Amino acid sequence: MASAHVMKDTGPEPVPCMQPAMMMFSSKYWSRRGMSLDSAMFDHQNQQQQRHTGGRMSRRTSFSPIDERADGESTAGSGETAVVFSLKNEVGCLVKALKLFQEKRVNLKHIESRMSRRVPNEVEIFANCSCSKKEFNELLQHLKDQVNIISFNTPAHVWSAEADDEEVPWFPMKISELDQCSHRVLMYGSELDADHPGFKDNIYRERRKYFVEVAMNYKFGQPIPRIEYTPEEVRTWGVVFRELTKLYPTHACREYLKNLPLLTRYCGYKEDNIPQLEDVSLFLRGRAGQSSRAIFLHVLMFSMFEYTWFQSAGDEPASTGPDEDTCHELLGHVPLLADPKFAQFSQEIGLASLGASDEDVQKLATCYFFTIEFGLCKQEGQLRAYGAGLLSSIGELRHALSDEACVKMFDPKITCHQECLITTFQEVYFVSESFEEAKEKMREFAKTIKRPFSVYYNPYTQSVDLLKDTRSIENVVQDLRSDLTTICDALGKMNTYLGI
Repeated sequence: MASAHVMKDTGPEPVPCMQPAMMMFSSKYWSRRGMSLDSAMFDHQNQQQQRHTGGRMSRRTSFSPIDERADGESTAGSGETAVVFSLKNEVGCLVKALKLFQEKRVNLKHIESRMSRRVPNEVEIFANCSCSKKEFNELLQHLKDQVNIISFNTPAHVWSAEADDEEVPWFPMKISELDQCSHRVLMYGSELDADHPGFKDNIYRERRKYFVEVAMNYKFGQPIPRIEYTPEEVRTWGVVFRELTKLYPTHACREYLKNLPLLTRYCGYKEDNIPQLEDVSLFLRGRAGQSSRAIFLHVLMFSMFEYTWFQSAGDEPASTGPDEDTCHELLGHVPLLADPKFAQFSQEIGLASLGASDEDVQKLATCYFFTIEFGLCKQEGQLRAYGAGLLSSIGELRHALSDEACVKMFDPKITCHQECLITTFQEVYFVSESFEEAKEKMREFAKTIKRPFSVYYNPYTQSVDLLKDTRSIENVVQDLRSDLTTICDALGKMNTYLGI
């Protein structure tokens, strides 16, 4: 997460798109090769099991359609149609589904399969068949009991066009998958540029290398390692902590001021003590469902974020070096991420980026930069800071709320084109009436991002669900119904208590 003194985060370098091959087959085709239809399909899946289903697929040339109707059997009164359905990627599932075609005397002319882009661990089947309208309707009724029907009467060219669409980059859909890409972010901090203030400081470089190694060895689910900070690191923290806490009462937003005393009480936020990340993580989990394991913009979708252990190089803590340092993370981000409304705002920007183009991700990253990092809000008619880059920078916090700063109303369509400055104060800051207003504006802006699906964060499984078919949407609706039932029950009891 960028600070006023940090190079703008453009996210981890793009991970190659996952492109599971799409295969086409029929039972006759594979039986000639000594394999069953199911074994052929799952032999293919074994080759692809390390690949993510969040991306798209590239299409191979299909086999020729195979007519499986017995020789001489009449096709009078029959017409061609097609159905697309998905089923679990388990041995035997396809055989059970195809058996229904046989029972309903529906002739399969052509069949294709591909890994589902809608639901993880499922396979989509395109079945072109020849039968009467009555036989086809009966087939659909029975198929619904065993599979998820995506569409029917589907033209072959529509199925092919879906496979040929522009590919969507891979992204983590489960928290544990962050371990697969965290090294790309951590390596960003493993080396120093020649103009870095600590480039010639061998002690600082060794210390930085140690922290990178600790972070690289960390895996999801493990307790966050406790760090023994040096007296010099504690002194640097103490100077920054003391000077910033003098400014907070007149410069920080009310949500920040509400949570900072709680961090002092429960996490050891003191001038002579640098908080341990495990203590902070446990605190956030109880306050806003947050956990301290995230990788920049993408990982905001998991309501998580990553602190760095780096301490600033140089002799002037009031103007920290270009590190994503401990002061920025612990003093800038943590107090506000303990606020559920702000945490949701931060998360929704991350969710909007999933599967988006590089151009759209850049726009979202810029909006993130001028809100979560350098955002201002109005409270009691006064400007207050909520951006972490401001709340962790003594000099820029003073500047942003002074008469010298240029302040404009936050509008994502305009803000996304503003230049993010790296080594100097920002030329312009953007203000919102509230977090809720900024969140609603970002939601509207996110609707302009072109994606062939929507995403939903499932707090029960701590994963991202793709919403692209009726089944996935129905699952979300069921969750909402459960929540609404609880709310209606609470309202009923309240009305009874009030005698309404």
